[in-house]
Amino acid sequence: MGFTTLGSSDLRVSEVCLGTMTWGEQNTMEEVCAQLDAAFDDHGINFLDTAEMYPVPTKAETQGFTDRTVGAWLRSRGGGGSGAARRHEVVLATKVAGASDRITWLRKSGEGTRVSRADIMESVDASLRRLGTDYIDLLQIHWPDRYVPLFGAGAYDPSLEREDAVPLLEQIEAMRDLVEAGKIRHFGLSNETPWGVAEFHRLATEVPSLPRPISVQNSYSLLVRSDFESGGLSEVCSPRNANVGLLAYSPLAGGILTGKYADNDATPASGGTLNPEARLNLFPGFMSRYKQSLAVDAVAAYAAVATKHGVSPTELSLAWCYSRPWVASTIIGATSLSQLEENVAAYQLSKTMTPEMLEDIDEVYKRYRDPSRT
Repeated sequence: MGFTTLGSSDLRVSEVCLGTMTWGEQNTMEEVCAQLDAAFDDHGINFLDTAEMYPVPTKAETQGFTDRTVGAWLRSRGGGGSGAARRHEVVLATKVAGASDRITWLRKSGEGTRVSRADIMESVDASLRRLGTDYIDLLQIHWPDRYVPLFGAGAYDPSLEREDAVPLLEQIEAMRDLVEAGKIRHFGLSNETPWGVAEFHRLATEVPSLPRPISVQNSYSLLVRSDFESGGLSEVCSPRNANVGLLAYSPLAGGILTGKYADNDATPASGGTLNPEARLNLFPGFMSRYKQSLAVDAVAAYAAVATKHGVSPTELSLAWCYSRPWVASTIIGATSLSQLEENVAAYQLSKTMTPEMLEDIDEVYKRYRDPSRT
């Protein structure tokens, strides 16, 4: 497994990151621990990403299960043994929820979430308790406090701008205080825009004592690439500029790039590919933008490229994402050991992708530039 330095920090992270958002909804604690053991012992992964609101879809009854499972695994590894991943060998990332009037169970007040100093501090203390650790390597703002069109929304609408948006400087100063208290080592962003990344960087740079954001965790895949590549983020995040590493999430676009949703009428019993426990089928409406007609057509075109080159659609999609020079680490979200093995195997393919394979991918991209937004 290869490693990379995350942004301007001293964090050395594996180029594959283990995502956790299904843990507690689609995975038991035993299944999770088996995945973690395999990832760290067999594949050399050292990077783990969670969030205070996980698992998803987020709800009061299950919130926090993901963190508690990670904490139980960390405790189980503390005793040592050959290959054991002790806390200092794990790069642990988590997230504080952005602005939401709907998520009322995360704060003691029973109100919705914001990214105020008080919210950040309360979130971190609660996460540390659930995770059973005394520090977090990377704390990320899960989505902005201010209005931003997210998760498949349309164009930016100035009429929706929040008058009470928490100032970015307040958020950065809270991160500084957490670093000084030893509760976090670095901070990053998520679901952020070019303006947001640039402004966080500018404000932090103006005051030497303030930490700079070192990462941005945004959706990035064969179906969602123009936002980063040509929408301004690639320039802002460049090492020459803000030097912010991209943590690519949903590299399989919610699983649709695996091809398993190709036939909505298929069932495992009839020899079809549909798994009723797969995320997009288990939770109707969740990431529904990936099941629109053009997205489905694009998936079929990429699957044809995979067949041409003798690999699975999953391997092609992940290998492409792993191979992008601006991706510091790709977050995979397996729900089984077999999925984990296939996802990790694609890492090796990323090192041997041929020019013809990449050209075929780009030909499809020219036809389906933003298929999840149409």
